[in-house]
Amino acid sequence: MDIIFNSFIFVALTEMGDKTQLLAFVLASRFRKPWTIFFGIFIATILNHLLAAWAGRFVSDLIPYVYLKWILALTFIAFAIWVMIPDKDEGLNEKRKWGAFLTTVVTFFLAEMGDKTQLATVALAAKYNDLGLVTVGSTLGMMVTSGLAVFFGDKMTKKIPMKWVHALAAVFYVIFAIAIIVKG
Repeated sequence: MDIIFNSFIFVALTEMGDKTQLLAFVLASRFRKPWTIFFGIFIATILNHLLAAWAGRFVSDLIPYVYLKWILALTFIAFAIWVMIPDKDEGLNEKRKWGAFLTTVVTFFLAEMGDKTQLATVALAAKYNDLGLVTVGSTLGMMVTSGLAVFFGDKMTKKIPMKWVHALAAVFYVIFAIAIIVKG
């Protein structure tokens, strides 16, 4: 349960204000089919995070833990810094001809490639060496934040300053990095 919870928390906090959350908001605004968009995000996220978790597990099998723990700690500290740099809505308004569902699956999957949340999933899977539980937790984290954007995005952005969400995520990443080093 710890693996699912930690994966959920880190991905959810990292995703707040991320470009894919902005993409979810843009797609929901453009197509006005929130459940279709939400399901498309779900499919894209499962595929993307399963791939990321597999990569993390592969890395954990390849690198001895004595070295991996330091690599992971430094990675999480880098995430703490990176999460403080908010993403912008770059090119998310371009036209698509495929309809709401397919547009969502394709654009969301591609937008997640190399994204903070995908790389966090790789690192979490490397730490825990559990493909399934990390994928479940990271997917749940992504779905909560994407669901907020799809169903309540316009209301939420007026009430919660993203700089506070990013700061909270950065603190969690630093705590996680310290825990990796201390627990050994």
